[in-house]
Amino acid sequence: MYCVTGGTGFVAAYIIKSLLENGHFVRTTVRDPENAEKVGFLWELNGAKERLQIMKADLLVEGSFDEAVEGADGVFHTACPVLVAYDDKVKENLIDPSVKGTINVLNSCKKASSVKRVVLTSSCSAIRYRYDVEKVSPLNESHWSDLEYCKNYNLWYAYAKTFAEQEAWKFAKESGIDLVVVNPSFVVGPLLAPQPTSTLLVLLAVVKGQKGEYPNTTIGFVHIDDVVNAHILAMEESKASGRLVCSNSVAQWSKIIQMLRAKYPSYPYENKCSSQKGDNNPHSMDSSKIINLGLPPMKSLDQMFDDCIKSFQERCLL
Repeated sequence: MYCVTGGTGFVAAYIIKSLLENGHFVRTTVRDPENAEKVGFLWELNGAKERLQIMKADLLVEGSFDEAVEGADGVFHTACPVLVAYDDKVKENLIDPSVKGTINVLNSCKKASSVKRVVLTSSCSAIRYRYDVEKVSPLNESHWSDLEYCKNYNLWYAYAKTFAEQEAWKFAKESGIDLVVVNPSFVVGPLLAPQPTSTLLVLLAVVKGQKGEYPNTTIGFVHIDDVVNAHILAMEESKASGRLVCSNSVAQWSKIIQMLRAKYPSYPYENKCSSQKGDNNPHSMDSSKIINLGLPPMKSLDQMFDDCIKSFQERCLL
Protein backbone atom coordinates (compact mmCIF):
# COMPACT_ATOMS: atom_id res chain seq x y z
CA MET A 1 0.00 0.00 0.00
CA TYR A 2 1.22 3.45 -0.95
CA CYS A 3 0.41 6.90 0.38
CA VAL A 4 0.34 9.88 -2.03
CA THR A 5 0.10 13.38 -0.53
CA GLY A 6 -1.84 16.18 -2.22
CA GLY A 7 -4.05 13.84 -4.25
CA THR A 8 -5.82 16.47 -6.36
CA GLY A 9 -2.54 17.86 -7.78
CA PHE A 10 -1.63 17.20 -11.43
CA VAL A 11 1.30 14.84 -10.72
CA ALA A 12 -0.27 13.21 -7.64
CA ALA A 13 -3.55 12.33 -9.38
CA TYR A 14 -1.70 10.61 -12.23
CA ILE A 15 0.50 8.69 -9.76
CA ILE A 16 -2.68 7.51 -7.98
CA LYS A 17 -4.19 6.47 -11.34
CA SER A 18 -1.06 4.46 -12.24
CA LEU A 19 -0.82 2.77 -8.82
CA LEU A 20 -4.51 1.77 -8.90
CA GLU A 21 -4.15 0.40 -12.45
CA ASN A 22 -1.28 -1.74 -11.19
CA GLY A 23 -3.43 -3.24 -8.43
CA HIS A 24 -2.04 -1.32 -5.43
CA PHE A 25 -4.02 -0.05 -2.48
CA VAL A 26 -3.61 3.72 -2.23
CA ARG A 27 -4.21 6.30 0.44
CA THR A 28 -4.14 9.93 -0.53
CA THR A 29 -4.36 13.11 1.51
CA VAL A 30 -6.28 16.28 0.66
CA ARG A 31 -7.35 19.28 2.74
CA ASP A 32 -11.05 18.49 2.41
CA PRO A 33 -12.04 14.89 1.51
CA GLU A 34 -15.73 15.89 1.53
CA ASN A 35 -15.31 18.41 -1.30
CA ALA A 36 -16.88 16.39 -4.13
CA GLU A 37 -16.10 19.08 -6.72
CA LYS A 38 -12.36 18.76 -5.99
CA VAL A 39 -11.98 15.04 -5.24
CA GLY A 40 -14.85 13.51 -7.24
CA PHE A 41 -12.68 12.69 -10.27
CA LEU A 42 -10.41 10.52 -8.10
CA TRP A 43 -13.34 8.25 -7.22
CA GLU A 44 -13.91 7.67 -10.94
CA LEU A 45 -10.44 6.18 -11.49
CA ASN A 46 -10.32 2.43 -12.23
CA GLY A 47 -10.05 0.53 -8.95
CA ALA A 48 -10.70 3.61 -6.78
CA LYS A 49 -13.87 2.34 -5.16
CA GLU A 50 -12.16 -0.88 -4.08
CA ARG A 51 -8.63 0.31 -3.30
CA LEU A 52 -8.51 4.09 -2.72
CA GLN A 53 -8.86 5.88 0.59
CA ILE A 54 -8.98 9.70 0.70
CA MET A 55 -7.90 11.21 4.03
CA LYS A 56 -7.72 14.69 5.49
CA ALA A 57 -4.30 16.26 6.16
CA ASP A 58 -2.82 19.75 6.22
CA LEU A 59 0.80 20.58 5.40
CA LEU A 60 1.02 23.07 8.26
CA VAL A 61 -0.53 20.87 10.97
CA GLU A 62 2.06 18.78 12.78
CA GLY A 63 1.21 15.08 12.90
CA SER A 64 -1.65 15.44 10.45
CA PHE A 65 -0.07 12.86 8.08
CA ASP A 66 0.54 10.25 10.82
CA GLU A 67 -2.63 8.26 10.15
CA ALA A 68 -2.29 8.32 6.35
CA VAL A 69 1.34 7.17 6.43
CA GLU A 70 0.95 4.46 9.11
CA GLY A 71 0.98 1.06 7.41
CA ALA A 72 2.15 2.37 4.02
CA ASP A 73 5.11 0.63 2.33
CA GLY A 74 6.10 3.81 0.53
CA VAL A 75 5.11 7.48 0.51
CA PHE A 76 5.02 9.82 -2.49
CA HIS A 77 5.18 13.38 -1.17
CA THR A 78 3.95 15.55 -4.03
CA ALA A 79 1.80 18.07 -2.12
CA CYS A 80 3.16 21.59 -2.57
CA PRO A 81 1.56 24.96 -3.12
CA VAL A 82 2.46 26.78 -6.34
CA LEU A 83 2.79 30.53 -6.03
CA VAL A 84 0.28 32.73 -7.78
CA ALA A 85 2.30 35.54 -9.39
CA TYR A 86 2.80 38.65 -7.27
CA ASP A 87 1.45 37.05 -4.10
CA ASP A 88 2.68 39.35 -1.32
CA LYS A 89 2.25 36.68 1.36
CA VAL A 90 5.00 34.55 -0.08
CA LYS A 91 6.19 33.21 3.31
CA GLU A 92 2.77 32.12 4.59
CA ASN A 93 1.41 30.89 1.26
CA LEU A 94 4.44 29.24 -0.28
CA ILE A 95 7.65 28.91 1.72
CA ASP A 96 6.15 27.68 5.02
CA PRO A 97 3.81 25.08 3.44
CA SER A 98 6.67 23.83 1.23
CA VAL A 99 9.32 23.54 3.92
CA LYS A 100 7.26 22.79 7.04
CA GLY A 101 4.93 20.55 5.05
CA THR A 102 7.82 18.45 3.77
CA ILE A 103 9.27 18.07 7.27
CA ASN A 104 5.81 17.21 8.66
CA VAL A 105 5.37 14.42 6.13
CA LEU A 106 8.90 13.09 6.72
CA ASN A 107 8.31 13.19 10.46
CA SER A 108 5.21 11.02 10.03
CA CYS A 109 7.27 8.64 7.84
CA LYS A 110 9.95 8.45 10.55
CA LYS A 111 7.31 7.37 13.11
CA ALA A 112 5.80 4.72 10.79
CA SER A 113 7.86 1.53 10.88
CA SER A 114 6.15 0.25 7.71
CA VAL A 115 7.60 2.93 5.36
CA LYS A 116 10.52 1.57 3.36
CA ARG A 117 11.07 4.53 1.01
CA VAL A 118 9.90 8.11 0.50
CA VAL A 119 9.82 9.67 -2.98
CA LEU A 120 9.72 13.46 -2.89
CA THR A 121 8.60 15.56 -5.85
CA SER A 122 11.02 18.44 -6.08
CA SER A 123 11.66 20.39 -9.29
CA CYS A 124 14.28 21.47 -11.81
CA SER A 125 13.61 24.84 -10.16
CA ALA A 126 15.81 23.53 -7.35
CA ILE A 127 18.64 23.07 -9.87
CA ARG A 128 18.68 25.73 -12.59
CA TYR A 129 18.61 29.12 -10.84
CA ARG A 130 22.23 30.18 -10.43
CA TYR A 131 24.57 32.88 -11.69
CA ASP A 132 26.82 30.42 -13.55
CA VAL A 133 24.04 28.38 -15.19
CA GLU A 134 25.37 28.69 -18.75
CA LYS A 135 28.92 27.76 -17.70
CA VAL A 136 27.92 24.61 -15.81
CA SER A 137 25.19 23.41 -18.22
CA PRO A 138 24.14 20.66 -18.97
CA LEU A 139 22.70 20.67 -15.46
CA ASN A 140 22.47 17.43 -13.53
CA GLU A 141 21.69 16.12 -10.04
CA SER A 142 24.87 17.64 -8.56
CA HIS A 143 23.69 21.20 -9.26
CA TRP A 144 21.61 23.28 -6.87
CA SER A 145 19.78 26.57 -7.30
CA ASP A 146 21.36 29.47 -5.41
CA LEU A 147 18.92 30.79 -2.75
CA GLU A 148 20.43 34.28 -2.99
CA TYR A 149 19.90 34.28 -6.77
CA CYS A 150 16.24 33.27 -6.23
CA LYS A 151 15.75 36.05 -3.66
CA ASN A 152 17.45 38.60 -5.88
CA TYR A 153 15.07 37.92 -8.80
CA ASN A 154 11.95 37.22 -6.65
CA LEU A 155 11.86 33.61 -7.86
CA TRP A 156 9.96 32.47 -4.78
CA TYR A 157 8.67 29.15 -6.12
CA ALA A 158 12.26 28.13 -6.93
CA TYR A 159 13.39 29.40 -3.52
CA ALA A 160 10.72 27.32 -1.75
CA LYS A 161 11.44 24.14 -3.76
CA THR A 162 15.21 24.45 -3.22
CA PHE A 163 14.95 25.18 0.49
CA ALA A 164 12.37 22.41 1.05
CA GLU A 165 14.50 19.84 -0.79
CA GLN A 166 17.65 20.80 1.12
CA GLU A 167 15.79 20.49 4.44
CA ALA A 168 14.35 17.12 3.33
CA TRP A 169 17.84 15.74 2.64
CA LYS A 170 19.06 16.93 6.06
CA PHE A 171 16.08 15.38 7.84
CA ALA A 172 16.32 12.10 5.91
CA LYS A 173 20.02 11.78 6.71
CA GLU A 174 19.48 12.43 10.43
CA SER A 175 16.47 10.08 10.58
CA GLY A 176 17.77 7.23 8.41
CA ILE A 177 14.89 7.60 5.91
CA ASP A 178 15.48 6.10 2.45
CA LEU A 179 14.68 9.23 0.40
CA VAL A 180 14.68 9.48 -3.39
CA VAL A 181 13.88 12.82 -5.06
CA VAL A 182 12.44 13.37 -8.53
CA ASN A 183 13.23 16.77 -10.09
CA PRO A 184 10.83 17.29 -13.02
CA SER A 185 10.82 20.36 -15.23
CA PHE A 186 7.56 22.11 -16.34
CA VAL A 187 5.01 19.27 -16.57
CA VAL A 188 2.66 19.23 -19.58
CA GLY A 189 0.05 16.73 -20.75
CA PRO A 190 -3.67 15.94 -20.76
CA LEU A 191 -5.88 16.94 -17.86
CA LEU A 192 -7.14 14.33 -15.43
CA ALA A 193 -8.99 16.64 -13.03
CA PRO A 194 -11.98 18.63 -14.34
CA GLN A 195 -10.03 21.90 -14.13
CA PRO A 196 -6.35 22.63 -14.88
CA THR A 197 -4.05 23.10 -11.89
CA SER A 198 -1.42 25.82 -11.52
CA THR A 199 1.14 25.02 -14.24
CA LEU A 200 -1.47 24.19 -16.88
CA LEU A 201 -3.41 27.34 -15.97
CA VAL A 202 -0.35 29.33 -17.10
CA LEU A 203 -0.41 27.55 -20.47
CA LEU A 204 -4.18 27.96 -20.87
CA ALA A 205 -3.99 31.70 -20.10
CA VAL A 206 -1.12 32.17 -22.60
CA VAL A 207 -3.04 30.37 -25.38
CA LYS A 208 -6.21 32.36 -24.66
CA GLY A 209 -4.33 35.67 -24.48
CA GLN A 210 -5.52 36.29 -20.92
CA LYS A 211 -2.28 36.93 -19.05
CA GLY A 212 -1.28 40.14 -20.78
CA GLU A 213 2.16 38.64 -21.41
CA TYR A 214 3.88 35.28 -21.67
CA PRO A 215 6.65 34.26 -19.23
CA ASN A 216 10.18 35.45 -20.03
CA THR A 217 11.44 31.95 -19.36
CA THR A 218 13.73 29.39 -20.93
CA ILE A 219 12.65 26.17 -19.27
CA GLY A 220 12.64 22.40 -19.60
CA PHE A 221 9.34 20.68 -20.42
CA VAL A 222 8.33 17.09 -19.73
CA HIS A 223 5.26 14.93 -20.39
CA ILE A 224 3.17 13.94 -17.35
CA ASP A 225 3.48 10.24 -18.34
CA ASP A 226 7.29 10.46 -18.08
CA VAL A 227 7.05 12.17 -14.68
CA VAL A 228 4.74 9.43 -13.37
CA ASN A 229 7.02 6.69 -14.74
CA ALA A 230 9.96 8.44 -13.06
CA HIS A 231 8.16 8.46 -9.68
CA ILE A 232 7.17 4.78 -9.90
CA LEU A 233 10.75 3.87 -10.90
CA ALA A 234 12.13 5.97 -8.03
CA MET A 235 9.91 4.04 -5.60
CA GLU A 236 10.19 0.50 -6.96
CA GLU A 237 13.71 0.28 -8.40
CA SER A 238 16.07 -0.69 -5.57
CA LYS A 239 19.02 0.93 -7.40
CA ALA A 240 17.29 4.34 -7.44
CA SER A 241 18.94 6.82 -5.07
CA GLY A 242 19.60 10.50 -4.56
CA ARG A 243 18.10 13.04 -6.96
CA LEU A 244 16.68 12.19 -10.41
CA VAL A 245 16.35 14.89 -13.06
CA CYS A 246 13.31 14.29 -15.30
CA SER A 247 13.25 16.78 -18.15
CA ASN A 248 13.07 16.60 -21.91
CA SER A 249 13.26 19.61 -24.27
CA VAL A 250 14.41 23.02 -23.03
CA ALA A 251 12.77 25.93 -24.87
CA GLN A 252 11.91 29.62 -24.53
CA TRP A 253 8.17 30.26 -24.08
CA SER A 254 8.18 32.29 -27.33
CA LYS A 255 9.18 29.11 -29.21
CA ILE A 256 6.32 27.18 -27.58
CA ILE A 257 3.85 29.85 -28.68
CA GLN A 258 5.32 29.79 -32.20
CA MET A 259 4.91 25.98 -32.32
CA LEU A 260 1.31 26.14 -31.04
CA ARG A 261 0.34 29.01 -33.40
CA ALA A 262 1.47 26.92 -36.38
CA LYS A 263 -0.72 23.98 -35.28
CA TYR A 264 -3.64 25.75 -33.63
CA PRO A 265 -3.85 29.13 -35.37
CA SER A 266 -7.37 30.09 -34.22
CA TYR A 267 -6.44 31.08 -30.63
CA PRO A 268 -5.49 34.63 -29.59
CA TYR A 269 -2.08 33.83 -27.92
CA GLU A 270 -0.05 36.36 -25.95
CA ASN A 271 2.36 38.47 -28.02
CA LYS A 272 4.16 40.38 -25.30
CA CYS A 273 7.01 38.88 -23.29
CA SER A 274 7.22 39.56 -19.54
CA SER A 275 10.08 41.79 -18.35
CA GLN A 276 10.86 39.39 -15.46
CA LYS A 277 14.63 38.97 -15.19
CA GLY A 278 16.68 36.00 -14.01
CA ASP A 279 14.52 33.29 -15.55
CA ASN A 280 15.63 33.28 -19.16
CA ASN A 281 19.10 31.71 -19.03
CA PRO A 282 19.84 29.26 -21.86
CA HIS A 283 20.72 25.86 -20.42
CA SER A 284 20.16 22.15 -20.92
CA MET A 285 19.16 19.42 -18.49
CA ASP A 286 20.78 15.99 -18.24
CA SER A 287 18.24 13.22 -17.55
CA SER A 288 20.68 10.36 -18.21
CA LYS A 289 20.62 9.11 -14.60
CA ILE A 290 16.92 8.20 -14.65
CA ILE A 291 17.08 7.00 -18.27
CA ASN A 292 19.87 4.59 -17.26
CA LEU A 293 17.65 3.30 -14.44
CA GLY A 294 15.15 2.17 -17.07
CA LEU A 295 12.86 5.12 -17.83
CA PRO A 296 11.13 4.45 -21.17
CA PRO A 297 11.89 6.91 -24.03
CA MET A 298 10.47 10.33 -23.19
CA LYS A 299 7.67 11.93 -25.19
CA SER A 300 8.42 14.84 -27.49
CA LEU A 301 7.56 18.51 -27.03
CA ASP A 302 4.99 18.15 -29.83
CA GLN A 303 3.24 15.24 -28.15
CA MET A 304 3.08 16.77 -24.67
CA PHE A 305 1.53 20.00 -25.98
CA ASP A 306 -0.80 18.19 -28.42
CA ASP A 307 -2.09 16.00 -25.59
CA CYS A 308 -2.60 19.05 -23.42
CA ILE A 309 -4.35 21.26 -26.01
CA LYS A 310 -6.62 18.39 -27.07
CA SER A 311 -7.68 17.83 -23.47
CA PHE A 312 -8.39 21.57 -23.08
CA GLN A 313 -10.58 21.33 -26.20
CA GLU A 314 -12.39 18.21 -24.93
CA ARG A 315 -13.19 20.01 -21.64
CA CYS A 316 -14.43 23.08 -23.58
CA LEU A 317 -11.71 25.19 -21.95
CA LEU A 318 -10.57 26.37 -25.40
